[in-house]
Amino acid sequence: HKVPVLINQFGSERRMRMALEVQSLDEVADRIRQFMDVKSPQGFLDKVKMLPMLAEMGKFFPKTVSTGPCKENIRKDNLDLNYFPVLQCWPQDAGRFITLPCVVTRDPKTGKRNVGMYRMQVFDGRTAGMHWQRQKIGAEHYREMLRSAAQKITHATQTQGRMGHPSSVDIMARTSGGSVIPEGDLPAGKMEVAVAIGTDPAVTFSAIVPAPPDVEEYLIAGFLRQRPVELVKCETVDLEVPASSEIVLEGHVHLDELRAEGPFGDHTGFYSLADLYPVFHLTCVTHRNNPIYATTIVGKPPQEDAYMGKAVERIFLPLMKLTIPELVNINLPIEGVFHNLMIVSIRKSYPGQARKVMNAIWSLGQAMFTKCVIVVDEDVDVQNVGEVTLKVLNHIDPERDIQFTLGPVDSLDHASRLSNYGSKMGIDATRKWTSEGFTRPWPDEILMDANTKALVNAKWKTLAKELGIE
Repeated sequence: HKVPVLINQFGSERRMRMALEVQSLDEVADRIRQFMDVKSPQGFLDKVKMLPMLAEMGKFFPKTVSTGPCKENIRKDNLDLNYFPVLQCWPQDAGRFITLPCVVTRDPKTGKRNVGMYRMQVFDGRTAGMHWQRQKIGAEHYREMLRSAAQKITHATQTQGRMGHPSSVDIMARTSGGSVIPEGDLPAGKMEVAVAIGTDPAVTFSAIVPAPPDVEEYLIAGFLRQRPVELVKCETVDLEVPASSEIVLEGHVHLDELRAEGPFGDHTGFYSLADLYPVFHLTCVTHRNNPIYATTIVGKPPQEDAYMGKAVERIFLPLMKLTIPELVNINLPIEGVFHNLMIVSIRKSYPGQARKVMNAIWSLGQAMFTKCVIVVDEDVDVQNVGEVTLKVLNHIDPERDIQFTLGPVDSLDHASRLSNYGSKMGIDATRKWTSEGFTRPWPDEILMDANTKALVNAKWKTLAKELGIE
């Protein structure tokens, strides 16, 4: 193929550090923590002290430029998605999928941009599926366009003295699990979409992070890379994309069109099933001279996305602490595919606190999809799954310490009783207090005393020599 493929660019912790231009992922977490520690100004002097911090933050906002490398080639005729080496990754995949796209949409009510990562199944040279799971921001923009179009039709039919009910369409079902709704009930219209492929690694990474409300992904990318993201206007849609992108696909999603998308070998290690999703129609392609097609393969962990997910874990721990201040550390084990298991350690200070933390996690943005939450004391290393397992199995009384509840689950959870809705489990593996109804003495953990450890360490070389141990 004429276009080379870049794959596995995020496929190790070292590559993640290179992508974000840091020596340690904790550097980014520390910067986030510094901004969070800024208190609201109480007077003129406090406001003056905040100016340097605000000025620094202002450096990270995206800026629009007249042109960029992604405009070196502009094609509006003879468009063909097959020009790019889009991969089929697994035997039962329904076809070839674009797997590392930065999909740009705009909120039709507020005008705010969103950049998300949603796989796109290539149907033919001009169309592709848009895998907007219903809880994603892109899907909400799509639903808002549907609502607006349906309301206009309803108003028009009522004005003409006819009864019309297009707004009664189950708009929530239009993205994920909507096969029961006939397309004839959908209002006509188009939604503008731009797809940037091969962006700056910080932009690509920002497209997957659970951004705080009203914080744009381009700003997050600027914050991560410590300089603003330069944007250019698209040719056929009113959207902006990173000027340094390798490839940009411009087009529309038709509101009244759905097509079967999938199956697809997903990051859970199982195939996500076919379902109806919106369809992207290509209107323009721009790209660099000699573009590189960036992609990724997801499947049984660990894959490339595992390292991206662990980076999200480290960087956004400070943001979680805003809502859960007793939080000490978290671990999203790779085998839990990031929405099946979260292990957290807390600084316990009152009875029932572990259950409070579980419920806080289940109400926190994308963490609401977490199927299992394990809470341990602050002295447990949550990154050491062996230590966690030992403490959990020794500390819990199953009837007392395991909590079940119902709520939203990830669309890829094939075990839940219903799509997007199922049960969750919380395990309180903290030490139990008398104020929590535990009346027996809690035993001490077996630990060597500090003096003995110091003595052994000091004499180790001599002892090793006497024992013939090199």
